Parts: sequence; C-alpha cells; structure tokens
Amino acid sequence: MTISQNRNGDDVAVHKFGLFVAKHRKLVLAIAILLLIPSIYGFVTTKVNYDILTYLPKDLESVKGQDILDKEFKQAALSMLIVKGDMNISNIQKLKSKISQVDGVEKVIWIDDFLDPTIPKEMLPDVLKNTFYSKDSTLLLIQFKNSASSLETQNAISKIRKIATAQCFLSGMSAIIKDTRDLSDRETPLYVLVAVVFIFILLLLTMESPIVPILFLTSIGMAIIYNLGTNKFLGEISYITKSLAAVLQLGVTMDFSIFLMHRYDEERKRFDSKEEAMAEAISKTLVAILSSAATAIAGFLALCVMRLRIGADIGIVMAKGVFLGVIGTVTILPALILTFDRAIHKFRLKNILPTFSKTAEFATKYHVVLFVVFLLAFIPAIYGRVNIKEYYNLIDSLPKTIKSVQATDLLKKEYNMTTTHMVLVDRSVPKYQIKNMCEEIKRVKGVEKVLAFDDILGPAIPDEFIPSSVKENFEKGNFKLIMINSIYKSATSEENAQIERIQQIVKKYSKRSYVTGEGVLTKDLVEMADTDLKRVDFISILAIFMIILITFKSISIPLILVLAIELAIFINLAIPYYTNVTVPFIASIVLGTIQLGSAINYAILMTTRFREEIQKGHDRFEAIKIAVKTSSRSVVTSALAFAFSTLAVALIAKIDMIRSLCEMLSRGAVISMIVILFVLPSLLLLFEGAIAKTTFGWRSKEASVKPSEEYETL
Repeated sequence: MTISQNRNGDDVAVHKFGLFVAKHRKLVLAIAILLLIPSIYGFVTTKVNYDILTYLPKDLESVKGQDILDKEFKQAALSMLIVKGDMNISNIQKLKSKISQVDGVEKVIWIDDFLDPTIPKEMLPDVLKNTFYSKDSTLLLIQFKNSASSLETQNAISKIRKIATAQCFLSGMSAIIKDTRDLSDRETPLYVLVAVVFIFILLLLTMESPIVPILFLTSIGMAIIYNLGTNKFLGEISYITKSLAAVLQLGVTMDFSIFLMHRYDEERKRFDSKEEAMAEAISKTLVAILSSAATAIAGFLALCVMRLRIGADIGIVMAKGVFLGVIGTVTILPALILTFDRAIHKFRLKNILPTFSKTAEFATKYHVVLFVVFLLAFIPAIYGRVNIKEYYNLIDSLPKTIKSVQATDLLKKEYNMTTTHMVLVDRSVPKYQIKNMCEEIKRVKGVEKVLAFDDILGPAIPDEFIPSSVKENFEKGNFKLIMINSIYKSATSEENAQIERIQQIVKKYSKRSYVTGEGVLTKDLVEMADTDLKRVDFISILAIFMIILITFKSISIPLILVLAIELAIFINLAIPYYTNVTVPFIASIVLGTIQLGSAINYAILMTTRFREEIQKGHDRFEAIKIAVKTSSRSVVTSALAFAFSTLAVALIAKIDMIRSLCEMLSRGAVISMIVILFVLPSLLLLFEGAIAKTTFGWRSKEASVKPSEEYETL
C-alpha cells in the first residue's frame, strides 16, 4: 500500500520523519546508546540536596538569620552530642579534642569553655548546669564550618560517629540529614528495580507479546537516564526528586509506548512494508502523544509557581522527563520495535484483560444513578480533603530506629529539649537589656532554657576580663547570639505560638534582629505550604483546562473532564482523614497536579472516542457503550502501569515522605481509572446536548479536531 496523497504539510513532514527513523533504526539506536555515556556521568555527578528547609525563599527573615548564623557564627549547622554514663572530665575533654580536629568541625563547646569543669555541678549557674548536664549524661555542642546539608558537614558527621563510643548519641539537623541521605541512597535503586519488575509483570499480562515489555522498559529506561543526566545543568536536585523521578517518569510516559504499539499493530495489517507501517504509526499517534504529554507537562510545570523552591525542582525535572519520554517514544522505541519485529510477532501471549462489555452496559444503564453518586461523593471528599492532617518535620518521615531519631528522643527525655531557636540581636543593645530580654523569653510557655552570654555572666563583669575564645561563641560581627531551647516539636501549633511570642519580645528590644532555627524555618514552611497549594491547584487546573479547550474547541468538555478528575483527587486526599493518617505536607501540594496531569489523558481518550461514535451517526447511548468498551483496555493498562510503579516504591520505602506520596499516587491512579470508567460516561451521556451546543464541530466530522483519528484503535 502506498502513502495516502491526502496529507497536509504537517502530516507529510511527520511521516517523512517517521520513515527516516524506521529506515535508519541502527543509526538511531547507536546515537541513543552513545548519549547514555554523558547522561550517566551527569547523573552520577549531580548534587543532591537533602534539606527541605533550604528551599525556603531567600527574602524570609528566618532565612536571612540563618545566613548570618552560617557566615558569622558557623552555627547554621549545630549538633548536640549526648554522652551517657559517668565518663570522667579527662575522657570528655579527650573526646572533645578529637571531635574538634575533624575536618568540617568549627568548634566543640562544653562546660570548660565557660568555667572550670572541676567545679561541682551544684555550684554552677543553673543555665550552664541545665544546658550541659543531666542526671547521668553530659552534652557537647558541635558547630560545623559549613551548612547542615553540605558534603563537608555530612562527612564530618560520619567521622564523629566513628570517634564516638556506643554511649554517645548525635542529634540535630545535620545528623538527621545524614541519616536521610544514607537511607535514601540505599533505597532509591531498589525503588526503580521493584517498579520495573511490577510493570514488567503487568505488561506481560496485558500485552500480546513477551518481547514488548522489554522494549518498552528499554526505551523508557534510556529516556529516564537522559533525564537524570541532564539534571546536572540544574546544579542540584532534592532527594525527593531523585527518589521519585525515575518511577514517576516510568509511570507517566508508559502511555506513549502503548499508544504507538497499538497503532503499529494496526498499520502493519495495512502496509506491506513494516517501515511504512511504523512511519504511519508515528504520524497517527504523534498528535495524541503530544496532547497527552502537554497535559502532564502542564501539571508538572504548575509546581514551579510554588514559593517553596522544591516545587520548581520537582516540576522542571518531571516536565523534562515527560518531554524526553516523547522523544524516546518516536525515535528509540520505533527503532527497537522494528529491530525485533520478527520476535515480537513470533511469540504471542493471551491478554488477560476482559472486553469490558459489561462495564459499558453498566455505565450506560445506570448513568443517572452514577451521576447522583458523583454529586454526593463531593461532600465527604471535600470535607476530608479540607481536614487532612499533615506533618512538616523531616524527622517525622524517618524510621524510629534511625540513630538521629533516637538521639532526638533522648535529647527530649534527658534535657527536655526538642528544638533550638537562635536569636540574633544587634550588638549595640546594652547588656542589661539583653538580660531583661532573656528574662521575658524564659517566661514564654514551653521555653526550657535560654543561653545568652550577657545573661550567664551578668553585666557587672567587664568585657576585657572575658577570654575572646569564649566571647566569640556569642558575639561576632554586628550581632549577639542567644540560644533558646524549646520543649515543643517543630511545626506544632504550640511551637508556632511560642515563636510568635519570642519574635514580639525580641523586636521590642531590637528592630534589627532575627529569630531563626529549625522551628522558625519550619513555621515559615507551614505558612507557605497553604498558599502554595492554592496557587498550584489553580494554575494546573487553568493550564489543563486551556489545553483541553484548544484540543476539543469546547467550553463544556474541559469543565466536565476536570471536574471528574478533581473528584478522584478529592477522594484520594480525603482517605487519610477518614483513616486517621497524617501525611507529609508535600504530598497534598504535588499530588493533585500530578494526578490531574496524568489521569486527564484517560478522560481525553474516552471523550475522543465518544465524539467519534457520535460523528458516525450513533445515538449517545450506543456511542458511549462503544467508547467505554474500546477505550477501557488502554485506560486500565495505562492507569495500572502508573499505579504499579508507584505502589512498588510505597511497599519498600522506609522514608515516610516517599512512601506516603507514592501510596497516594498509586491509589489516585486506581481511583481516577474507576471514575473515568463509570462516572465520566454518565456525565458525557447526560450533558451530550450541552456539549454539542458549546463545542465546535461536535457532530460534524469535517470540523472535528485532529486527535480523533489517533485514538481510534487504542
């Protein structure tokens, strides 16, 4: 069979491109393999950030204060080493000396930096005694030269743990980040491995050749490596992005491979030449693939509007991954399919998926009931979504067996200390005012102790009598440092109220002052997350609404499709509320846009086929039956591919932030699939008249939009 002469300019260009790929498949594969070399190098050398708090905007006062702590006092990274048991003074000082010599450590502070350590504990000032001693332990404060997430600090943590004995426990953000890093680095390869195994099994059961899953995974795997390698140009990525990028790209872009393979099988029956068949398959599916990719990319790019910069981190990497997935689908995959065409069609398997005839009958017969269910379901879904419980503290996502978590628990138990606030006050503030400020702060609910140089020694001792090595711990540059220990946990309402009160007191004495630390940064994170959620939801819905509007030239169809998927999203986010599960804050922000961007493709597929059958002259009931029956296999395969890839991670991840997000994404894919198979048909049936009036060329084949043909056989 020859190429049809009825092509427009774009069709001819795409067909020529497809023919070039088909005829030069060895060249395409050779280039693809060569590109893996720089990509692997880029992947290995890309820096990974394990500290979420560093993604806060630079204009926040807490972040400005943190920068001063880092540059002036070297206290942006501060760890507490608890030494249990009755170690004598000499042993403590030897331990302190060894830790002080570790590369990356700025200073180790103990009681001997203030007073003679041989002085009985009972005679020490209360603030020093309560800071450095407990019933059967003592506390060393370790300052690092670089930030908590820096490689130098992380290496220093490893060395300190080797020096410290079994009775030593290291806490603080630096140690937490170190444990997060180690756990994430160990688990991430397993995420990909298990996801690949899960999807391979699914494809074996739903595709008609055992060779096809291997080709799909090879093509997508190459695109994933390209994506991870090009992250080098971004400078660094977050550990969340690193952990999820491969799995999400695998799940989201699997649709494209399924689209192309289905179309190639059809075109192979029409063309004598398999190269011509592949060129035609590429030509026919490219618009459908681009339409699907556009919605996914729009969803991911919507994350870039977050003030919390981790949104842009995830959004850019995943949008890039989808784009590279499209490139791989129309170049690498066709080359692989043609290379192994004989093997593909030699070994055949039975597809276990049903014909979905009963699904079509049910969705049509009970469309009014399903519509009522659709409306009523919004009530509990929205209520649960609004009242979902979230956590913002990084330590809450780690297993209780992790060393830093155990150390933090011990710090709370032994010293009644959970978080530490740092106050930077203008150096010109007199000593007596500093003392008064400290007295006010001590009376704030939940404050365990306040450590300030002027408060410890009092205003009567002249500055020249104080050793500079001691003084510089609390005074450097233009600021004086005050450390406040809180009994409250970060991101709790009690701690946030405490921080607000401390800020009021500090500003009363010095306008040029900063309150910072993990708790303060986390408070800013909490306040920003709600705004980011609303902004991301609005932008993603608007962007996808516009893409569907342009695709279908319709006002009503985008509204119907987005509402259907939003119900699935609300149900997904409401489930943790009704099951009394607390989820990481990042999940509620990114889940909606990812689920919308991926699931909307299934809705477009169903709607496109419905329109085709209407244009062929079928009444709306017959049209929806055919649409459900013919589209369901692709919807189910694509949705389950996404669900299986993320479920694999959820089953093995020990970091709760990763596990919870993947669990919700997996569940969301299944819920979206159910909504599209049952609820969407009822909406299309009931509102077909309104759709016809608000959609250009709805019942006219001549005026129909381009993607209709591409979806015909999916």
